[in-house]
Amino acid sequence: MLSIAGTLAALADPLPAGFVRLTDVDPTIRQDIRYAGHENFLRRKVDGYGAPACILTAQAAKALSSLQKIMTDKGLTLVVFDCYRPARAVADMSKWTREGGPSDPQWYPTVERGDLIAKGYVGELSGHSRGSTVDLAIADLGKRSDIHPACGAPDVGTLDFGTGFDCFDPMSESAHRPLPAEAAANRKMLLAAMRAAGFRNYAREWWHFTLAKEPFPKQRFDFPVTAN
Repeated sequence: MLSIAGTLAALADPLPAGFVRLTDVDPTIRQDIRYAGHENFLRRKVDGYGAPACILTAQAAKALSSLQKIMTDKGLTLVVFDCYRPARAVADMSKWTREGGPSDPQWYPTVERGDLIAKGYVGELSGHSRGSTVDLAIADLGKRSDIHPACGAPDVGTLDFGTGFDCFDPMSESAHRPLPAEAAANRKMLLAAMRAAGFRNYAREWWHFTLAKEPFPKQRFDFPVTAN
């Protein structure tokens, strides 16, 4: 017969060794986990996301927390859109993409849905499943931005980066030009800050970063995203 302590431990949802919930490391980092809801390019919740929670390797979470302290001193905050992504979620996205369909003016305005993999916008494998990759932006701590990007996630309340998160278009390339001066400056700030924190950028997506010295460089995980 299980003891009360044993029952509580069984009901809890422990993470694999080396993983943490970002709120346990730094609750000041804003979370806007898009794949746990409907405001994403699939327009539905993605398989494997049981809660809108950011899970990362301990190393990645601590690196973000160190950067957050620098940001808050400047009156800014990090905003994370996606962190660890279960392998089943990656498979769900790939399956959805292969079903095909027309372009979507909000998320992929110039590419048909069936071409998103070939164009490099949707991966059949993802570094997110290794737990040290994060999609994020920067917001003003004092006020919520009223920027409404024409492409990508709407209403994120961040600084202007020229597009929203998950805009599958050449405009999202980190070095894309021309860009409005403010958007270009904000991308430059984000890139410099993340590099200093030990992350490298995926050049096709200004929001996508992977910890350079990630602890699981070849391993992919498939445990679900849960709140606790």
